[in-house]
Amino acid sequence: MWVLAVILIVALLIPVAAILVDSPLGKSVARRMEGREGGATPPELRDVQRKVEMLETELEDLTRSVSGMREELQFMQRLLEDPRRKKPTS
Repeated sequence: MWVLAVILIVALLIPVAAILVDSPLGKSVARRMEGREGGATPPELRDVQRKVEMLETELEDLTRSVSGMREELQFMQRLLEDPRRKKPTS
């Protein structure tokens, strides 16, 4: 019975661990651990890494913004092309 409970707990912890590792917190911890093992990095490299991370964040924000605008445009097109809409009579 205990063996089954242990197997069940391990099986449930695998997806939880995967979610935590893929989260921003997990990525931050991985970056921090990577920096410790690599030794001292030159300041120029740290600046470049920081700039790349900022650019990646901005790119993700812009991608989300563009996809939101695309959805809004599709909504507006559907509204304009609605066949049930009554045409104004002149």
